Amino acid sequence: MKYITIKELFDLKETMAAEIFEGKTYPWEVLPLIKDYIPRLGAALSPEEYDHPEENVWIARDAVVYPTVSIAGPCIIGKGAEIRQCAFIRGNVIVGEHAVVGNSTELKNVILFNRVQVPHYNYVGDSILGFRAHMGAGSITSNVKSDKTPVKVKGQGEVLETGLKKFGAMLGDCVEVGCGSILNPGSVIGPHTNIYPLSSVRGVIPPNHIYKNAGEIVEKTLYENGTL
Repeated sequence: MKYITIKELFDLKETMAAEIFEGKTYPWEVLPLIKDYIPRLGAALSPEEYDHPEENVWIARDAVVYPTVSIAGPCIIGKGAEIRQCAFIRGNVIVGEHAVVGNSTELKNVILFNRVQVPHYNYVGDSILGFRAHMGAGSITSNVKSDKTPVKVKGQGEVLETGLKKFGAMLGDCVEVGCGSILNPGSVIGPHTNIYPLSSVRGVIPPNHIYKNAGEIVEKTLYENGTL
């Protein structure tokens, strides 16, 4: 199946967590490892650059964390990040450098690469968001199937078993998710793809495309060439 490997989705130079992906093929393989990885990574961070206010929590000294934020470890908040009012970080979270976590946004068991933005009323759980990925206001990841069975990745006529009961979405670098969209369990979105607002997305969406609905996914080059 194409478009779903770590190599195809992410620039690992844009995350402090590059090591966790070593030896893995698919990005969701690291989801069960985040909890134990964060304390090891945190212990190696410079005390001159990171505060360590409580067990298993590290916050860059130049990060902006508003007073009403709730942070549970394990958690690392990277340099220059901004965590806005009433954000809820539930644990097992790595927030990349210069990322934005917005008002009333909730994070759980996620890796946000550098400069990710989840700035307004988002829920992101059991997911990985690549460099400069952006989720519009009110867009969420749905990380558990209604029947509670393990999540499968579906695309190009193939089905890949993940063995995970909790798996939200993998967003490649520079993905744009429109406001009010739902990313269903097992969604994988290729780099530089745009998701229309109010979409319900599932399966594998290729890179450099525009997702209008399940039956209309078009290449960006068609727009650039003036054919649409």
